[in-house]
Parts: sequence; C-alpha cells; structure tokens
Amino acid sequence: MSTEGEALTASTSYGTVDDVLELLPAVTLTLAGDALIISGQSVSKPSRTCGIASSASNGPPSSTPYYNILWADVTEDLRYLRVDFAEEARPHRLSVRSLKFAIPPRETPRSDIAPWVDRLMDRAYSGVARRKRAWVLVNPHAGPGGADKIWEAQVKPIFEAARMPLTVVRTTYSGEAVHLAKEINIDDFDIAVPCSGDGLPHEVFNGLAKRADARRALSKIAVCHIPCGSGNAMSCNLYGTHRPTLAALAIVKGKPTPLDLVSITQGDKRTVSFLSQALGMIADLDITTEHLRWMGASRFTYGFLILAFQKRTYPCDIAVKVDIEHKEHIKKHYRQQVVQSGGERNEAGQASDRNTNPEPVPSPSLAPSAPESDDGMGLPPLKYGTVLDKLPEGWELVPHENLGNFYCGNMAYMAPDANFFSAALANDGLMDLITIDGDISPLKSIAMQMSVESGHFFDNPLVTYRKVSAYRIIPRDPNASSYISIDGESIPWQPFQAEIHQGLGLTLSKKGAFDAPGPLNWDKVTTSERLRA
Repeated sequence: MSTEGEALTASTSYGTVDDVLELLPAVTLTLAGDALIISGQSVSKPSRTCGIASSASNGPPSSTPYYNILWADVTEDLRYLRVDFAEEARPHRLSVRSLKFAIPPRETPRSDIAPWVDRLMDRAYSGVARRKRAWVLVNPHAGPGGADKIWEAQVKPIFEAARMPLTVVRTTYSGEAVHLAKEINIDDFDIAVPCSGDGLPHEVFNGLAKRADARRALSKIAVCHIPCGSGNAMSCNLYGTHRPTLAALAIVKGKPTPLDLVSITQGDKRTVSFLSQALGMIADLDITTEHLRWMGASRFTYGFLILAFQKRTYPCDIAVKVDIEHKEHIKKHYRQQVVQSGGERNEAGQASDRNTNPEPVPSPSLAPSAPESDDGMGLPPLKYGTVLDKLPEGWELVPHENLGNFYCGNMAYMAPDANFFSAALANDGLMDLITIDGDISPLKSIAMQMSVESGHFFDNPLVTYRKVSAYRIIPRDPNASSYISIDGESIPWQPFQAEIHQGLGLTLSKKGAFDAPGPLNWDKVTTSERLRA
C-alpha cells in the first residue's frame, strides 16, 4: 500500500492473553464476538487513505467489524503490527485505512504476536478464501462511463489491501471478453471481475461456455461484478448494492455460490444467459434506450413512460415446461429452499446468518473441484433439444395474441429498486417467468411498474408468474420492428428456446444466496397449509 496510516505507540512491553493483545501501557487490541476492539491513543500525525485525507485527531475507530478487515501482519522491520481495513469515507463509499501499532523492542516479537494475528485473520476471513487471484476486465465505455476511474480510485485499493494478485485487462471492443475468456488459463485465476454493466459478465460466461472444458471452467472461475454500468443487476443480486466499493468488499469476503445458467438456442447457435430473457415491452425498453446510457438507471424509467402509452402487443406462440404454476406454491417453494439452505431473513427480508458469533472457519479453496469425468467436457447436453428440433413430447404451443411482456429471469433484481423476479433463487434449477398482456391501460401499466419497487408486483393479478425449466417462443410476425433481449444484449427477432442448467456456473455472493427480500409474506404459513398440518 502507498499509505503509512496512523501509528499507535507503546513504550515498554507487551503481552497476549487469549484474544487480547496488550501493547502496554497505551494500546489494547481485543478479538470480540464480531469485531476488533481497539483501545489506545494515536500520535498527532495526519495520514492519507486512498487519496482521502483523514485527521488523527479523530483517532482510530473503537470497533472494526471483522467483515471490514482486509489484512493484518507484522511489518518486515518487525517494528509494527499493521491492520488494513475498509471504512466508510462518505455514504455508500468505502476507503482503505491502515493502522500501525508500534511493537516495543524484543528479541522475537513476530513469533509472539503471530498467533494473535492468525486468530484475527481467521475471523476476518472465516469460511472464505484469502488472496483470491483476480482476472479483472475493465470496460471503459460501460454505462455513463468512468469505469477506469472507478477501478483505479475506488476498487483497486481495496483489492490491493486484501493482498489479491491482480491481472487487469481493458477491453477495447464489444465481444472481446468472449474471446479472452475462451483462451485464458483457468488454473491461473480464482475469480473473474468485470468492471462494467451486465454486458461484460454475459461475455465472460459465454467465453467460458465456448471452451472445450466448459463445465470445468464454469465451475472453477467465479464470475463476479463491479457495478460501473446503468443497470448493474448482477451486483444488486449478489452483494445487495450497486456501489463499487461495497461490491469490492463483498467480493473480497465473498462466499462461493453455484449459479444456474440458461442455454439459449436460436438457429444453429447456442449461448448462455445468467440474468434474463425478454421479448415485448421490456426488451424494447432495454434495447431502444441504449443511446441513453449517459442517464444511468433513469434511462429505464424514461423509456418505460414512453412505451406504456403505446399499448403495443407482440403476438407469439409459446410452449413452456411449467414446474410450479400457482403463486402460493411458488412462495412455499421459496420458503423450503431458504430453510434447506440454512438461512433466515432479517426484518428487511434479507438473508442473514443465524449465528452472529461463529467459531472461525479456516479459509477454504474457492470452489470444489469439478468431477474428474467433466474434464475436457463442454456444455451439458440439452435435455429438450434445440429450437430447430421437433417440439418436445408433452409440450403444447399456446397462442398469445395480446402479449405485452414475456420476461424470464434468473436473478431477482434487474436494476436497483427493480425486483421483478422476487421468487428467484441462485441455484434451484428453475427460471422465473412473467407474462403480461399488452392491452392494459397506461394507468394500470404505470401502477404495476410502481408496484415493483413497493414489493407488490409478484401478487399483482395482472402478472402471471410461474417457475419453469424450459420454454420455446415463436414470434408471429417475422418482420416486426421489435427486439429480443438476452442479459440486456439484442439477438435477432426469431424463434428461440431456453433450458436451465442447475448450478452450472459459479459466482461469489455476500451471503451465499441472492441478497433480495423474496416475495411479500413468503414466510407466512397459509390457511390451507395450517389446515393440512
């Protein structure tokens, strides 16, 4: 690190007792239940942290959560114990701060203090891997721009303070990351970190999927996301934020999370989707506002208001492999999955760990090894064939004359405050499918859109919500001036088929699951369930 931080001094002696490190007479460091407690006085010396000046008159923090601690060690000259951590510099913005504690002269100070430092690091990285080897891709043209600056000023200092080996690539054209991911040596890296909108993660997943060893690559490289675009859905779902520094810390402390991926076949081409597939107003909104990226997330609101008054319909024939049809059954499925995963929800409805003072867990490898039989194997075979094949047995094409929206999601949030797929789960092996008629009034359409942010969208009677494992959709008019969007990327206005693969991909999440509240009242027992009990 380039900063020296604040020095805390002690004059004569020191000692350790269990989880307490005493640098007598001035400083005591205590490993408490969920935080490092610091008692002591700092010298009157200013310090710089990530380019942001801080005053020593404020003193060190009295308590630093283990989640925020990035590294701790003894300096090479054996004179200082150093602790690097992330601290809120201003709302929604973290910076790196480094504290140095003077070690009084003694013959072998490192060997005495090392066990205490090890215990601190075990708590700081309980159950997660340290020093993840990161392959960072920066898209300078993402969203409103500024991805380069965000990486250099906000994210890189956090990764460096966590001692993460970094390989940084700046992309120069659309689609480049597909070729790069296809050719990288996956044994050199643990995680891929696109600094972009959601387009670059889409390219990375598809590059890995094109490899001869696709299954091994997708299960080994955890694809993460630093939000620098206009939607930033991936970051919202995995880390509960669209702020770059908060996402960076969540990646440093991220838990390996298997992720369902979806195979898309169109013509003779097969791609993968990690986020969503859309046809209708949502797709038109996504694609036709590309030129408004400078507006950030506001481009979606602007585009929606224009399209809502058009009341356009998109006649299609659709066949769906439905797994769960009724909304109450979907809530029950969601509840069962949360319980089975060992999680619970806080008052905001978000996933949390039950034990707030767990025993430290040694740092694991980032992901389990792929099965030996998967080495050298490409993508899994398609259970239902491609869009060019005969319709699978048991499927029926149903005409939708008044279709306004066909929206299928693999994650909950599609943008900040846009939790369209509230019952989505990271690896339940199911997609969440929404269909909405296009001939509803503009006022109802606007009210329905507003219900997304309030959490009532799932229960809206105008919204058909199903859990599915596959589907085929055939646009009726081949010459319509309309769009199909896959993870926000446009594909031709032609028939396509989708099929999900449970846990095919890998990512890192803050909590081992999506950071989303779930459908409203998902944790309430229904009257029918109570009567059957």
